[in-house]
Amino acid sequence: MRYIFLPFLFPIILVAQDRNNSLYDSIMKAELTLNGFNGNVLVAKAGKIIFQKSYGYRNYDTKELLDSNSVFELASITKQFTAVCILQLMEAGKLKLSDSLRQYFPEMPYHNITIQQLLTHTSGLPDYSDSMGNYWNHKNIAFNNDAILFLEKEKLLANFKPDTKWQYCNTGYMLLASIVEKLSGLTFQDYLQQHIFKPLHMNHSRIYNTRRSSTEVIPDYAYGFVYSDSLKRYILPDSLPALDYVFYLDGIVGDGGVNSTTTDLYKWDRALKNHVLLREDTQNEMFSAQATVDTSLNSSYGYGEFLGQNSFGLGNYIAHSGVWPGYLNIMSRYVKDDITIIILSNNESNYHWPLYQLGYVASHKAVEVPYKHISVSLNNSSFESDFGKYMIPYVPATQFNLFEKEGKIYMRFEKDTSEFEFKPESLTKLFNAGKNDQQIEFIQNSFGTKQQVFFVDHGLKTEIVKVD
Repeated sequence: MRYIFLPFLFPIILVAQDRNNSLYDSIMKAELTLNGFNGNVLVAKAGKIIFQKSYGYRNYDTKELLDSNSVFELASITKQFTAVCILQLMEAGKLKLSDSLRQYFPEMPYHNITIQQLLTHTSGLPDYSDSMGNYWNHKNIAFNNDAILFLEKEKLLANFKPDTKWQYCNTGYMLLASIVEKLSGLTFQDYLQQHIFKPLHMNHSRIYNTRRSSTEVIPDYAYGFVYSDSLKRYILPDSLPALDYVFYLDGIVGDGGVNSTTTDLYKWDRALKNHVLLREDTQNEMFSAQATVDTSLNSSYGYGEFLGQNSFGLGNYIAHSGVWPGYLNIMSRYVKDDITIIILSNNESNYHWPLYQLGYVASHKAVEVPYKHISVSLNNSSFESDFGKYMIPYVPATQFNLFEKEGKIYMRFEKDTSEFEFKPESLTKLFNAGKNDQQIEFIQNSFGTKQQVFFVDHGLKTEIVKVD
């Protein structure tokens, strides 16, 4: 294993917030007001943290507030940590990615599966979390060895032959963590502590999978809450029968289990960016397309990371999300401009549009802070000259028609039969009357002539062109 002396390799620079600080904050406050966002946010660019803030509670019951040191369950963001552990062992000569699964677990009823396929979700293995939900005693907490013995005993059928397709599978990463333990002689927690957390000074990071099975409590822990429609408030998922897997799967690690903060995760991001923990060639392999996820979206999977191209002009990304009852997280880096965005939510707040909005601000692209739209009474003739076909220069380019039907204004995307009603908000702006936060804005010159047209999609403002 290579020795690591971090302080001289990649300093984490905290700077006075840049000129866009208020815009980042306004976006997240809008998410809080309109969509109930609760969580921690960090935005960094080119090695500098340019925005970091907490919103809401770390514990809804006690009303204790989140802060920058609040620790969140990362769920599947853990997979990139597991991947690095395996790649470190590969570099140390303790394994090969071509090694067979049965070399480490000879009783497993699955043949011709390699470590490479476990890393890339191409093994075809059944997902233990689905299967144990049907057959495991929900009163007992399962750990990795329990899940492995379960798979050996039940001999569940594989979903497909290895390397014939891609299918996200937690089982592969649970097994990878167990391989780390077999080869290192350490628990997964101890391996992470010795080879990742301690060298990177990730002082608030650790495996924490026994909140429900011991009396241990982490200081400043962000408890994950879910919303109860019947009670009309946020509650812990433990008491909901449909979510009891937060108890009986609580001991399994590798596919999940790492808990951390936004600051620690940015240290991790810099270590990956600067190939501190792995050789440069190995790190490049981790961030290279190893398996195709979706050809239509040009997305792929490396080792513990999703790779693709952002549709809204932010370029190629490296990212992984994490989902668990009470938690919805994303860690993403836009490669070209070295923009890292980390959003950790402990009330399952949707991160998708804030991720893009914050990326737009960091890229100095036009962003409109989301707000509640109110229609005004205007004659449709005010927009008659604007009806027609428009092109949005997304990746790939998208076209839509704006038209009037039965006294109302509608938009329909090309090759789509769905029609969306748009209502006037002013003489120069229409908004989607449904749930989608979309607007069409016409910019006038001093003579009142409309010269530019913008499509605003959840705050992302893109100039569009009328083509018909």
